[in-house]
Amino acid sequence: MAVLVATIIPGFATAMRGAEEADGRQVIGLALPPQAQGTEAAAVAAGPAWQSVTIESGQTLGEVFSDLDLPATAMLQVLELPSANKALSRVRAGAELGFDLGPDGELRGLRFERDEGANVEIVLVDGKFKETVIERPLERRVMIASGEIDSSLYAAGAKAGLGPAVINQMANAFSYDIDFTQDLRVGDTFQVVYEEIWRDGERLRSGGVVAASFNNRGKEFTALRYERNGKAEYFDLAGRPLKKGFMRMPIEFARISSRFNPRRKHPVLGTVRAHKGVDYAAVTGTPIMSAGDGRIAFAGWQRGYGRTIIVDHGRGYTTLYAHMSRLGKYKVGQRVQQGATIGYVGATGLASGPHLHYEFRVNGAHRDPLTVTMPKPDPLTGAQLAAFRAATAPAMAQLKRVGGTRLASR
Repeated sequence: MAVLVATIIPGFATAMRGAEEADGRQVIGLALPPQAQGTEAAAVAAGPAWQSVTIESGQTLGEVFSDLDLPATAMLQVLELPSANKALSRVRAGAELGFDLGPDGELRGLRFERDEGANVEIVLVDGKFKETVIERPLERRVMIASGEIDSSLYAAGAKAGLGPAVINQMANAFSYDIDFTQDLRVGDTFQVVYEEIWRDGERLRSGGVVAASFNNRGKEFTALRYERNGKAEYFDLAGRPLKKGFMRMPIEFARISSRFNPRRKHPVLGTVRAHKGVDYAAVTGTPIMSAGDGRIAFAGWQRGYGRTIIVDHGRGYTTLYAHMSRLGKYKVGQRVQQGATIGYVGATGLASGPHLHYEFRVNGAHRDPLTVTMPKPDPLTGAQLAAFRAATAPAMAQLKRVGGTRLASR
């Protein structure tokens, strides 16, 4: 057998080689390219060398580049790109930047978040930086919650799984009809339809209140979000804006320490002296808001009132805010929008402790801010009312689902 195999194999090999030659093919040995050596080999193997930097409070982009030994010229070239100029000119604390550094420490690339919906990647191509915007679609998820007041709105909202932003927005929507410092009662209930913003399967933040209902002392209030003239507003079931000419309470979640009283004994002077406003006790520095749109008529020191702001709202309406620790940015003669911060709670002038003294005047006569009748805005009519009802119908259905069928389309 050994002899037979030795005889056959050479002939078989010769036959195969002949077939290859007949087919016109031949085997040629090729030299391999030289292997990269040293630093070059390490760079090829490693690829991009990304280094993450988290911006600290007060840190500038120039300081980051300096810490990485990157030249200012590279930073200026990066800032010439539209997305980079917008996002990096004033970097916020906590932002993360990714740097791709070459073997010699040179900048080859940069990554950062432009906004919630997009990332930007910058790469060095032929000596110039070029940017690519990577869109990251946002998802709005509609959520529903309900709760019952047992101590405070914040406590009930947190128990229902609501974040501070949603609780504040709900409170602000109803602030023209409900004074959450004195009107709230144990057993009051609320239902709220709100949005959450998600991205890539991760929750980013609350997206705002879509609709809410609040049962306060047996009376039902409803707020429905609707965009009019490009601006989102809240309306009641009849299509009347909830935002009135004046806020009932120009400070958030403060405690009433003294009411409107023509024969009150002054806490500092000890004499009977008319108290022509309402006092809201709050921590020093608590923001004070303008109760309505208007013009600053006075801003400064006014005897026993201490640091004071007076806002003229027109048509004979004026409001006064006293005992401020410091004034806001508005000067006499400037216009101010309802809800804008005009100062901060303090105890200047004749004050026994930090609080806001708030007065409401009609044609110069003092009125009780807690009981004065506020003018109502005009409701939507015609085509606008029909569009409002069509747009808010889904939110109404969700409110009814979570809160039963108490709501009526009145």
